[in-house]
Amino acid sequence: MEKFLEKYPHSSRINVAWGEMDALQHVNNVVYFRYFETARIDYFDRIYPLGAMYAKGVGPVISENQARYKRPVTFPDTLLVGVSISDVRDDRFTLHYEVFSERQQALTTTGSSVAVMFDFNSGTKARLPSELRLLLEQDLR
Repeated sequence: MEKFLEKYPHSSRINVAWGEMDALQHVNNVVYFRYFETARIDYFDRIYPLGAMYAKGVGPVISENQARYKRPVTFPDTLLVGVSISDVRDDRFTLHYEVFSERQQALTTTGSSVAVMFDFNSGTKARLPSELRLLLEQDLR
C-alpha cells in the first residue's frame, strides 16, 4: 500500500457498498466506472475545479472508457483509486486509473478514459484551456 500511496499521494478512498455486489458475490464490473468517475472528479477538484468551466458551457466529456479486472472485490472493503494523466493534446487527454484494495493489499483493477473537451453551446469539440493543459502536463505519467 505504501508504494501505491507514493505513486498516487492524492488518491481517492472509496468504501465498497453491499449493494455494489452482484449475483456472483463480487463488485459488479459496471461499478468500477463509477469509482473511476469519483476519482476523476476528486482529481479535478484538487488541480482545476471544473465548475467555472462548465458554467461557461465548456468541459471535458468522456469519449471512451476501459477497465481490466485483475482480482474480484467484495464487501466489506475500502479501495484507493489513483489517477494519472497521459497523451495531452489540443482537445483531449487520457486518464489512467489503478484501484488498490486495502483488504487484499493488492491492485485489483486498472482502467483508462479519454476525455474530450466539448463546447455545450455549439455542440462541438473545444480546445483545452491553456491553464488546464499546463496543469495536466505537469502530471504527465
